[in-house]
Amino acid sequence: MSDDVTVEVDDGVLIITINRPSVRNAIDFAVAERIAAAADELDARADVSVGILTGAGNFFSAGMDLKAFMRGERPSIPGRGFAGIAERPPAKPLIAAVEGPALAGGFEMALACDMVVAARTASFGIPEVSRGLVAAGGGLLRLAKVLPYGLAMEVALTGRRLGAEEAHAAGLVTRLVNEGESLGEARKLAHEIAAHAPLAVAATKTILSRAARWTDAEMIAWQRDVAEPVLASEDAREGALAFADKRLPRWSGR
Repeated sequence: MSDDVTVEVDDGVLIITINRPSVRNAIDFAVAERIAAAADELDARADVSVGILTGAGNFFSAGMDLKAFMRGERPSIPGRGFAGIAERPPAKPLIAAVEGPALAGGFEMALACDMVVAARTASFGIPEVSRGLVAAGGGLLRLAKVLPYGLAMEVALTGRRLGAEEAHAAGLVTRLVNEGESLGEARKLAHEIAAHAPLAVAATKTILSRAARWTDAEMIAWQRDVAEPVLASEDAREGALAFADKRLPRWSGR
C-alpha cells in the first residue's frame, strides 16, 4: 500500500484511509487501485468482518482528481467502478466515516458504503450538473434509495450541498457526531457488528443490499440459498448454546 491509501486492522475491523489531504483526498487511478486492493483484502481476510472508509484531515473526499483527469486518467477500475468500489463494493459491511465535505465522487463513495457516520460539520453533494457532467459513479442510482425522491432530485439537479444534520434527518447518515469524532464512532459501530458471527454478518449484508433490486418472490427464493448455510453452521448452534448457557458465544466462522 502507498502512503496515499493506508490500511489498518483493529480487532476484526479493517480501516481504509484516503491519505491525500493536500488535494482534498481526490481520487486518481493509483488511489482507485489501492482502494480496490484494500476492499479485496477486507473480503479475503478471515480475521476481519467489517471495513471503514475515511479520509485524512478535514475532508472526506472531493471526488475525482481533476488534474489527473486532464492528463487523461479515469479513476475507475474495470468491473469495480469509480475509486474501485462505486460499482462493486466489498461483500462485507463497509462504513463511511465522514469529516468535512464528501463531494461528487466522494459522495458516491459514501453512498457505496452500507452505513455513514458523519460529523455535524460534514456535507454531501453531487455538483456534476454545474460542470456539465453526470454523477455516473453510482450516485444517481443510490441517492433515491436513501433519500426521499423529491429531495434526491433537488440535490442532484441543483448541485446544492446537503448538511450532515439534514442528511441525518433524511436517513442518509446513520450516526451523527461532533466534529473530529466520526472515525471513533465508526470504530464503535464496526466493533458492535464484528462481535457477531461473521457468516451471519456477511449473509445479512448481502441480503439487505440486494433486496431493493428484486421482487419478493425472487428475493425469498434467493435468500434461502444464502441463509441455509448460516442456519446449518456451527456458529448457529454455538449461538443457541451460548444463549441457553447464559454466556458470550465463541464464534468460529464455520
